[in-house]
Parts: sequence; structure tokens; C-alpha cells
Amino acid sequence: ALENVIAALQGRNVTLLARARNLQEVEDLAYVLERGVDGIVIAPDLLPELRYVRDLIDTSKRMELRPARVKDVVGLGPGERACVDTNSLLRAGEGLLVGNMARMLFLVHNESIGSKMTPPRPFRVNAGSVQCYVLGPGGRTNYLSELRSGSRVLIVSADGSTRIVSVGRVKVERRPLVNVVAEVDGVVGSVALQKAETIRLVSPKGEVLDVTSLSQG
Repeated sequence: ALENVIAALQGRNVTLLARARNLQEVEDLAYVLERGVDGIVIAPDLLPELRYVRDLIDTSKRMELRPARVKDVVGLGPGERACVDTNSLLRAGEGLLVGNMARMLFLVHNESIGSKMTPPRPFRVNAGSVQCYVLGPGGRTNYLSELRSGSRVLIVSADGSTRIVSVGRVKVERRPLVNVVAEVDGVVGSVALQKAETIRLVSPKGEVLDVTSLSQG
């Protein structure tokens, strides 16, 4: 088995390549024994998915995150929001990039912190209104309402590092919502989030900001 080959070759000056016939095999080869092979040879019919393959393998890739200044915080009343429960444990500083418009996405932190009322749920991102865009692998966006068990999303850290994880389930429930409007270099964007102290954005310093504490400026 490939696991035995990788284990036997550790510490030796050997480059191990393996062929993948489909995207599922790419994922398996990239993470076998939490190390993966040194390189993956893909079949020609996977060339349209080359960007996804590259993002899956290249864990050194960084995304440029820019600070935004809050212009307004407006109550929206009740609406449907989506909790994205992933099949991975998320770390401090990590979350999903979500927004009302694809031109500006906000880093919504995961629930690894918890609160006085709820225990930590490090697999979950309470991501926002079902109509919001969420960034996935290869620069693609989906509506939160489109995510299903088995979907892939891009987890982004405060330092810009990224990794691809799969979705376990999506919980859609009716909750009070708030619209956070912000600006970056003259470009205005917004994100509709649940109005709760457990919903947090990330500051330029990597600190978490409770959405109920946000205000103009």
C-alpha cells in the first residue's frame, strides 16, 4: 500500500510521485499519512481542475487580506442564516470569506472560542445569511444556500494562509440578522450576519471582533 511506501522512504533522498485518475484520488494522495506524496501526476481530463489541484497541494499559498473600515451596522430583522459545520477542526484565526457581493468578502471567524452560553465548536463557522457568497477552492464562489454535505470550502487564516476542507452539514435556521457595511480604498461592501456575540470578524491584528460590538468607524 502507498502508506507503507511513504513510511519506508521517510528520511531517504527519494522523490515519490503518484498518478491520480480523479479529484478524489488527488485529495487522498495529498494527505495520505498526513504527509502526502511529493508530486501528483494527473490525467489529461483533470486539466480544467488544475487550479484546484494546485491549491490542494500548495499549502504555502497566501491570500492577501486587507483592512476595512466599518461604515455602518444596520439591523435587518429576522432571516435565514447558515452554520457551516466542517469535517475539520478549525484553529484560532481561521474562518470563511463571506460577503453580500463577491467583490468584497469578510473573514468570519470559526466558533473555537465559545461564549458564556455556548461551548466551543471548532468545526463550525456561523457564516451568515443564506444569500451570501462564500469563497471556495480555485477562486470559485457559492451561495451559502448551495453548500451541501461533501462540498469543499476554502478556510482562510488571519495571516492569509489557506486550506481546503469538506463540509459535513449546513444548518439553516431563522435568526435576527445585522448588515455590516465596510469600505476599502473607496470600494464599499457588506455582509449579513446573525446578530449574536458568538459571531466574530477578524481584525488586521488577528484579533476577533464580536459583531454586536461593531460600530461606525
